[in-house]
Amino acid sequence: MIEIRIHGRGGQGGVTTAEVIARAAFYDGKQSQAFPFFGVARRGAPVEAYCRIDEQPVRVHQQVYEPDYVIVLDDALTETADVFKGIKSGGSVLIASSKKPEEISAPEGVKIFTVDAYKVAREIIGKPIVSMAVIGAFAKITNLITLESVEKGIRDRFKGEIGDKNVLAAKACADLV
Repeated sequence: MIEIRIHGRGGQGGVTTAEVIARAAFYDGKQSQAFPFFGVARRGAPVEAYCRIDEQPVRVHQQVYEPDYVIVLDDALTETADVFKGIKSGGSVLIASSKKPEEISAPEGVKIFTVDAYKVAREIIGKPIVSMAVIGAFAKITNLITLESVEKGIRDRFKGEIGDKNVLAAKACADLV
């Protein structure tokens, strides 16, 4: 089973990120689940969301304590939250950041990827909303989900022009990694 933890801030789309990844995995013929975890739910407060992907039915219903992958939607969280907690050796962390991977301090054995999803989102969507853009980079890095299924998942969640823009942002971020 592949376990993914997403770190973001309330209102940033971390929960939706987990849901769209799970939906994309489902479209790719896999079993999946997604759910949030937050304390006092308020805009801007740190939020975690989780996603599991497997070939078999997912029967675990608890937080992800030892993720294979971590997605960080706000690089400032690398300084204020323990985004690396429990990550498996050999795991990967994708951070929405203009920094280069070597500029981010990570535990030994953990691979860091960065993508300037904020720049992409501002250019394509018109706002610095990176949640769907980052999924494109995640798909490319992990090969767990296809970009075609990511597009379906995004369009399930966002209709019309905003769906189109989010799909373009996801594809642009995939091209950056």
